[in-house]
Amino acid sequence: MSSNSGGRLTLLDEQCIGFPDTTNALQEPNGLLAVGGRLTPEWLLAAYRRGIFPWFSEDQPILWWSPSPRCVVFPAQYQIGRSLRKVLRKDHFLVTFDRAFTDVVRACRAPRSYADETWITDDIAEGYTALHRLGHAHSVEVWQRRELIGGLYGVALGRIFFGESMFHRVTDASKVAFAHLVRQLDLWGCPMIDCQVSNPHLLSLGAVEVTRETFEQELRAGVDMPPFPQPWSLTWTYE
Repeated sequence: MSSNSGGRLTLLDEQCIGFPDTTNALQEPNGLLAVGGRLTPEWLLAAYRRGIFPWFSEDQPILWWSPSPRCVVFPAQYQIGRSLRKVLRKDHFLVTFDRAFTDVVRACRAPRSYADETWITDDIAEGYTALHRLGHAHSVEVWQRRELIGGLYGVALGRIFFGESMFHRVTDASKVAFAHLVRQLDLWGCPMIDCQVSNPHLLSLGAVEVTRETFEQELRAGVDMPPFPQPWSLTWTYE
């Protein structure tokens, strides 16, 4: 399958895991690389190891993406903004890791004010829940008076974390989750967090755009590093 949009779209064989070279990704839409395959842990881990991720709607086949430029956060360079520092000083929230993974995914699936549908289909939710059971997918939860008010989830390979989605029910709750995640991953020696495609919210959190070459160079080094400590436990606190 081919296109004149600066790349080539590959149809995947469901019986054999084999992703094409990421340089084949189409320029428009941004980074579409392949269609088909499956959402089993084996397929997902093979994809993430190469910086490829699934993203599609309920009425579409499985679509795999590798955008360039790539939106990332370098934990060692991350700075907590002034307004967020004020929120953290108030210490109104309790932050945990992996306490309510399925609840976080469910909350991320909920309708948003700016969208009529979610890309987190039943198959996506099941696939990442399976990864969580295997210790490869993790969640950050933010609580207020025992109520889950914000959080995020993603995938860890080696010392790279791939952010998938976040939500908030109270102002600043997702920012609090993100700050705790980045600081903890920095303590664990994480060189890069993948945020996939940039948007104003991610850029406001300290994300930057890098070239495919830079991203994949950091990716190759990071996924071959020893994995993060298990089970995940939050040791970073704001002072």
